[in-house]
Amino acid sequence: MFRSAAVVLLVLALAGCGEPPMLGQEDPLFDRQKMTADFQPIADRVAPGQLGVAVEDLGTGQIISFNGERRFPLLGAAVIPLGAAVMAEVEAGRLRLDDVVLIEDVDLSPPPSAIADAWPGRNTYTVGELLERAVGQGDTTAADVLLKRVGGPGAITAWLQGRKVNNLDLDRYQRQLLPETLGLASFRADWKSEAAYRAALARVPPAERRRATLAALADPRDTATPLGVVRLLEALNQAELLGPESRRRLGRLIGQTREGPGRLGAALPDGAHLVHAPATARTDQAFTPLVGDVGVYTLKDGRKFAVVAFVSGSPLPVAAQEKAIADVGRVVIKAAK
Repeated sequence: MFRSAAVVLLVLALAGCGEPPMLGQEDPLFDRQKMTADFQPIADRVAPGQLGVAVEDLGTGQIISFNGERRFPLLGAAVIPLGAAVMAEVEAGRLRLDDVVLIEDVDLSPPPSAIADAWPGRNTYTVGELLERAVGQGDTTAADVLLKRVGGPGAITAWLQGRKVNNLDLDRYQRQLLPETLGLASFRADWKSEAAYRAALARVPPAERRRATLAALADPRDTATPLGVVRLLEALNQAELLGPESRRRLGRLIGQTREGPGRLGAALPDGAHLVHAPATARTDQAFTPLVGDVGVYTLKDGRKFAVVAFVSGSPLPVAAQEKAIADVGRVVIKAAK
């Protein structure tokens, strides 16, 4: 799902695009062989699940990856391209933040969605409000409504590809994707509450839910490679997608997240700052098929490092998967010293 369960327009940390590299940072910093060796024990811990990592020194452009070309479900990371596409439409004058949108029953999406919970008591929102709910709070209804307003999932994928951001694909609305991953039929408005959605899931036989989840992990739709997500962050940093004000607005929204403190944030050194978007799939039968985090570290000296870390298909509990991601962050911070 988009936030929770979501991954960053981490543009608050990237707002100073176009800056020259820090002194002493014109040359590559990372030791590729050493970092790969350090990531391997983390990957071994999450096995038979998969660890995917991509790291970029945003001062020099040096990139290190581990399973960087492997596909992982986007989930929460999907708010990044969605938010960027919405702000690009605003910049182009095809959309206004104060446009009012009517929410109907066919627009509702699975939990978490405060907009769905409030419907029909409240059924109108501005585009700006929807953007805040989708990007800042991971509201699936807000995300799907905005996705429709910008032309649908394929339109965002095409927009990114036109700007040389590849291997990051949006294919379905959340109201399609989330039920399919657990073997449910098409989403219905009367499933909009968490209790009703859980009841609907409980009616699907456990073996069928597990088969659907494993099939979703192998499905190339709505996935990205760690390198593809890092390229998105690079494009934002280089002002290839949005202007300064749009990046600042989107960055403020992503900075609202309070989820996933045990992930990349656990590796944050003194005096540093992190803007990040965590992603967590719904746990079913004690299995959480994806845990991830996407963020930008800004160190005390001003250097910035984009980090993408996904764990998919691991039998470990969420806390152990979060620790694996925190350890990825520790490898990066150690290498950056």
